Amino acid sequence: MAQASAHGQGQQHPIRLYLVVWVWLFVLSACSYFVDYFQVQGLLRYSLILLFMMLKAGLIMAIFMHMAWERLSLVYAILVPISAVLVFVAIMVLESDYTLLSRVSFFVSGT
Repeated sequence: MAQASAHGQGQQHPIRLYLVVWVWLFVLSACSYFVDYFQVQGLLRYSLILLFMMLKAGLIMAIFMHMAWERLSLVYAILVPISAVLVFVAIMVLESDYTLLSRVSFFVSGT
């Protein structure tokens, strides 16, 4: 009988964990804000903003969506498609640079 009541309650996470994650989210958001405040420009700006965004998304997924405590197969079911999409986007970015270069060289030499 004690087993059934313990199983019905579910797993409780300490409130300290959520408070620490909220603090980290605040710190990462402040860092993202300071990138704009200090007027960081160029590739560094976009790299830092994307890094802070990915870190915040990872924290939210791991803690608030309870992915840190899920089975590995469920984590793979979510992370593998996202990783595949990112790889395909990277391939498209490389292809777009080649396409732009070929169009510029063709149209500039044709005039």
